[in-house]
Amino acid sequence: MRIPFFSMFITSPFDALQEHAEKVKECAWAFQQAMECYASSRCEVFEEHRQEVIRIEQDADAIKRRIRGHLPKGVMLPMEKFQLFQYLREQDKVLDAVQEALNWLSHRSEQNIPETLERDFFLLVDAAIEPTEELSRMVGEARIYFRNFSEKQRKKVKEIISNIRQMEHDADQREYALIRKIFHNETDPVSSFHLVRLAEIIGSIADHSENAGDMMRAMIAK
Repeated sequence: MRIPFFSMFITSPFDALQEHAEKVKECAWAFQQAMECYASSRCEVFEEHRQEVIRIEQDADAIKRRIRGHLPKGVMLPMEKFQLFQYLREQDKVLDAVQEALNWLSHRSEQNIPETLERDFFLLVDAAIEPTEELSRMVGEARIYFRNFSEKQRKKVKEIISNIRQMEHDADQREYALIRKIFHNETDPVSSFHLVRLAEIIGSIADHSENAGDMMRAMIAK
């Protein structure tokens, strides 16, 4: 019989993992607002949104350091320690991708997404941040699983992981379609490069969410 490891301690690393996942979700919402602002010629607070993302990312970094620094040494975990840290690394890379996207936008003084591509970019943003909202729920269900090792609970976690994988696939399709449209519509090479790279960075947000799901699948594997 497997003894629930986390019941041996006052707090579980999954408590902090979920706190970190909430920061990821908060950051994704701020990113969505920043993108809407960037696309609007009337918005003058893009930099404020970018700084908000930086602040959230710094808060998440503090949680990440706490997880890495406070995990008891020499204890037996119900998963390999490297898996826990790899999961945290991928979840944290979601934040890095969001920040990279906004930094990339800030390199061009003229805030503009061509009207012909605006809807496609918003659809990609929505598709990319959708799986990030599932990370917190996945961590919460996994935290319950590591308390009781219920097969029913394990299936719940796997269902969320499968959903994240499908969402990432949908985001990939949005990304590829947008890049094709950019090459079809844009004639200026600098603008084309800037927009294609932006689409790739936004798409990577969903990629890292899927990678986090894959690491969670490894942690709950029997």
